[in-house]
Parts: sequence; structure tokens; C-alpha cells
Amino acid sequence: MTQIQCSALLFDMDGVLIDSTPAVARVWRKWAIAHNFEPAEVVAKAHGRPSIVTVREYLPHADAVAENRMVERAEMEDLDGVVPLRGARELLMSLPANRWTIVTSSTRPLAEVRLKAAGLSIPHKLITSSDVLNGKPHPEPYIKAANTLGYPPSDCVVVEDVPAGIRAGKDAGARVIGFRTTVKDQELRSAGADWVVQGCGDILLVSAHPKLTLQFVD
Repeated sequence: MTQIQCSALLFDMDGVLIDSTPAVARVWRKWAIAHNFEPAEVVAKAHGRPSIVTVREYLPHADAVAENRMVERAEMEDLDGVVPLRGARELLMSLPANRWTIVTSSTRPLAEVRLKAAGLSIPHKLITSSDVLNGKPHPEPYIKAANTLGYPPSDCVVVEDVPAGIRAGKDAGARVIGFRTTVKDQELRSAGADWVVQGCGDILLVSAHPKLTLQFVD
């Protein structure tokens, strides 16, 4: 049993708190086919980073902003199967409201739609791709989230499910818990995850004073 302490938790959203993988895959698969790209490759690259980055990579000469709006609209309309992951609601409810937030590569409108669809509360200090200049794997999102909560990144723990997010958390100076919801353990460890667990249902809040004390099996 591993026990750690931190001042705040910074959660990724998709693959950590909610299961939106089927919806994401459907949207990007259709987009890839429409543009004659390999669907599986596009879906894999779209995970964990702002959608406009994927659009620009595959369509460098297109109007990326307009194209990205269409992708975002499709993602906001496809909410079939968007549900909270096991233990997510319970873990969030156990934490003091000012000691956690969500840091997602989704835009703010998409993040709010998905959180509502999954029945999870929207944190007051939510950080989305709409709030930063550089998305994951750049550390800016997690640095901003930690600062917004009033703690140094080094005293925060990031919770992520993909390499891009893990690298963002580590480069921000935080410790990282990796979830096995999207990629294999080796990818999580190689990206720098300090610990690897199944998901929120395996993390127990032991105490919230003066710091958060968390317990889990790595």
C-alpha cells in the first residue's frame, strides 16, 4: 500500500474522470475517413492533446480554426456512452472543493458539456485549452492550474491517462499518478508516471488536513 501527501490534485478529464473514448473515436474516425487519413492512427494521435493540434498536423494548409470548430461541434453532439469512470464521482466528492480541479485538452464548451453528460460537477477553476496558449504536452496547463489553486506545482499531484498529459505534469514539476484506462503500464512509466493504478476507484482519501493524504496500491 502506497501513501502520499500533497496540497492539491489536478485531474485530466477524458480517460481519468469520464469515459468518452467511444465518442472521441467515432468523431475522429469519421473525420479521418472524410480526409482520407488512416482512422486508427488519427484516433491514437488525438488522445490527450488539443484537437486543433491534430487538425494542424494533418491539414497544415487548411483553415485549422474553422476545421476545428466542426470537430468540436461533432464532439459536443456525440455524447452517447459518455459516463463517469468507476469511483470518479466518489473521489471528487470526498475532496475539499478548493483542493482539486480539472485540466483538460478539450475546449471549455466541450468540457462543460461532457462533465454535465457524465453527471460530474464543474470545478470553479476548471482549466481547458481555451485558457492556455500551449496545450499538453507543454507544462503550461498544469502550471496554471496549480497557480490558480494557490499551490506550487511541486506540491500537487497530477492524475493522467496518456503520455502527453504525464509529460505535461512532470515538466510542470508535479508528481503524476497514471491510470491504466487508455494505454499500457509501460507507456505510462516511460512517460514519467510516478505511480500507476487502475483508476479513481483505487484511490482513497485518508485525510484532508493539513494536506491531502492519499492511499492506493501501485
